[in-house]
Amino acid sequence: MHEETKNWLEMAEYDLKTANHMMKAGRNIYVIFMCHLAIEKLLKAIYVETAGKTPPKTHDLILLSEKSSVEFPRQMSEFVGMINNASVATRYPHDLSELKSSYPKKVAEEYLKRTKEVTRWLKKHPKLSK
Repeated sequence: MHEETKNWLEMAEYDLKTANHMMKAGRNIYVIFMCHLAIEKLLKAIYVETAGKTPPKTHDLILLSEKSSVEFPRQMSEFVGMINNASVATRYPHDLSELKSSYPKKVAEEYLKRTKEVTRWLKKHPKLSK
C-alpha cells in the first residue's frame, strides 16, 4: 500500500470522528461537511491504489468514484449523490439560516449513519486490502 494511501485513510478516519464530535455539539452543517470529506478521502485512497498517482483535486464524489472504478450498490449510490450535492451548499452557503433549517439534527444523524455504512463498505475495497 502506498504511503499516500495510508495518509488518505488516516484523514478519512479523522474526519469521520470529527463528524461524530460535530453531531454531539449540534453543529449539523459540519456533520454533513465532514461526512462528505470522509467519503471523498476514502475514494482518493482507492484512486491512489488504482491509478498509482495522486488523485485529482476535486470534491466531486461521483467523478472520484468513476476515476477509481468504484461502483456503489444502488442505495449507496443514491446517498453518495445526495451528499455530493449537499457538499456544495455546506461549502458555499448563501443563507446560513436556510442551510441550518435544511439540515436539522434528524437529517444530520441520518447522513452520519449512512456515511458510516458507505465508509465501512469502501474500506473493504479490494485495492485497500493489500
